[in-house]
Amino acid sequence: MYNFSTLLLEIKDDVARLTLNRPDAANGINLDLARDLDEASLKCDDNPDVRVILLKAAGKMFCAGGDLKSFASKPESELPRYLEDVTSHLHRAIGRLSRTRAPVIAAVNGSAAGAGFSLLCACDLVLAAESAKFTMAYTRAGLTPDGSATYFLPRIIGWRRTVELMLLNPVLTAKEARELGIVTRVVPDSELDAHAAAMAQQLAAGPTRAYAGIKKLLIESATSELEQQMGRETETICSTAWSKDAREGIEAFVAKRAPRFIGR
Repeated sequence: MYNFSTLLLEIKDDVARLTLNRPDAANGINLDLARDLDEASLKCDDNPDVRVILLKAAGKMFCAGGDLKSFASKPESELPRYLEDVTSHLHRAIGRLSRTRAPVIAAVNGSAAGAGFSLLCACDLVLAAESAKFTMAYTRAGLTPDGSATYFLPRIIGWRRTVELMLLNPVLTAKEARELGIVTRVVPDSELDAHAAAMAQQLAAGPTRAYAGIKKLLIESATSELEQQMGRETETICSTAWSKDAREGIEAFVAKRAPRFIGR
């Protein structure tokens, strides 16, 4: 267990369990939490034993977004610099999580608003409790989105729906978020932790290098031409073919047995 003031990080059995831990502030993102996310994401990325990252939250809400009370406490002349510091750390964390070799699962309870919504958009898989709610909320505070939302959300749900969510701030149910493609699966509230743990265990036992290649290819595809992207596919599958897991997967398929991947 690593010691942070605003989150919990435990790495065990190839799974990094990263828990937002400001429940009394609805897990709102202030400078301390942004810094801790930056540092925790680096520890996960640097650790070769981490084969999946499970992002959760303590308390009744996943994340209410930016901590507006901390914003309001700053003099008008200091707020822009404070937001620059917050977003710099937050964006480094999100960039690292989106590109790290380990799949990232978000388990959403309560509400995900503002930067909390943005954060889960950058995750690879999103599980939501049936009672979870989702809203952009930025313009309610007279602000614009951060946390990668303007990059990932149009690619997930399309331009028109993104504009609607960002300008009109509808509150989506978990079912509506699933129908739009924001959420991967919706599960009963009481079963969220169990489903998240099961998915994490499944991925932790999988071919980690192949997962890493998929994540990299999908991000690159957003700005690639067809032939360029297919060239990257060739490079990636050839590189992956050198891995022990690829050899194990091929041999297991031929032998008609379950593969035993080691993440190498």
